[in-house]
Amino acid sequence: MIETLKNAWKTPELRKKILFTLFIIVVFRIGSAIPAPFLDAEVMANWMTQNGTGNFLSYMDILSGGALSKATLFAMSITPYINAQIIIQLLTYALPPLEQLQKEGEVGRKKLQKITDVTGLVLALFQAIAYYLTLKNAGAVTHTGGATGIFAAAVIVTSFVAGASLIVWLGNQINEHGIGNGISIILFAGIIARGPSAFLKLVNLVASDPAQYAVVVPVVIVIFVLMIAFIVLMNNSERRIPVQYAKRVVGRRQYGGQSTHIPIKVLMSGVMPIIFAMSFMSLPSTLGMFFPPSANGSGFWHSFYVGFLNFFRYDSIWYAILYFVLIIAFNYFYVSMIYNPIEIANNLRQSNGGIPGIRPGKPTSDFIQRVLSKVTLVGAVFLGIIAIFPIMFNAALPNLNIAMGGTTVLIIVSVALETVRTLESQMMMRHHKGFLE
Repeated sequence: MIETLKNAWKTPELRKKILFTLFIIVVFRIGSAIPAPFLDAEVMANWMTQNGTGNFLSYMDILSGGALSKATLFAMSITPYINAQIIIQLLTYALPPLEQLQKEGEVGRKKLQKITDVTGLVLALFQAIAYYLTLKNAGAVTHTGGATGIFAAAVIVTSFVAGASLIVWLGNQINEHGIGNGISIILFAGIIARGPSAFLKLVNLVASDPAQYAVVVPVVIVIFVLMIAFIVLMNNSERRIPVQYAKRVVGRRQYGGQSTHIPIKVLMSGVMPIIFAMSFMSLPSTLGMFFPPSANGSGFWHSFYVGFLNFFRYDSIWYAILYFVLIIAFNYFYVSMIYNPIEIANNLRQSNGGIPGIRPGKPTSDFIQRVLSKVTLVGAVFLGIIAIFPIMFNAALPNLNIAMGGTTVLIIVSVALETVRTLESQMMMRHHKGFLE
């Protein structure tokens, strides 16, 4: 990776793209530090410390690099746009008009992109209003009454929506003039920004109690290094199905006869199943945050509501089990949407290709489906382990309370590897050998 970055820096065009990407990241971090008007950031930070654990707000705070807990302009980060992408992607397979747009090539993709942008704007407005109400209930809004309160509410909501829209625009600028996927790069920058604070927390723990943490903290660092290595290994892992193309003679020339393979990646769905499951599991705790149970309540419904919220506590064993099962289910669901064995089998038959020992047609699609199911299970179990690792880790060492969990490490490693691949492909395009060499 370091060698790739060095070689890319030596290429003037790639160096400009890298510098432009870094400039956009700096702009993003500056916006994440500018407080929104009419808000008391200290009150919000204290409230998030007490209530923002294991719910949707803690998830948003991780993705925003801590901007949510500081009540800054970029507090919502790119979560509205990510949610819009997820919704439109799911509806593409459920609604025939959207599915038809996807098949219309570049024109259809542009229309889908506009629909995604509008959906993201609507979600941003909804989340901004909900966030304002949360800030108001927490006492972080400095003006709440009369015409001044209405004006303050409009300014706060508008600032959050404008901040989310500006982040999407910055991501699009990276797509056009920078390196890598813009949204992924901004997501990467927001998560990695929490790294120094987590490291300083470990250093302070060692300084405060060397006898207890002098051994524990180095072990934690080794565990995270091993986790990164394991994620890199699984991210590059794939199952290759051999394919043999039949020979055919056209005139005096012979075509086909070569052997290749169909790669099936273990982590084909990436972190999407974790995001789906995390959004689902955070709903009860978020509901309890907005509608807390009464301290003096009684009766069946009060007991049921309290038990329901306790069942979905972040540190509950039932939470971890259900979270693990949902990740496996969503992983199968997502892979079934993006990978169609029947279509692959038909394409192989039309191109005179086939899997050795497997007849064309339905036997081929059935064989691919069996392989896909096994590989998907391996990837789903891996994602489940990565996702529940912070829960088990914090249960074993509650005093550490590490914010950089397995999901965030997975996102960081995946984005880093994808960006390096992009650099390698662009360098290959600019340094390919001529036909006389």
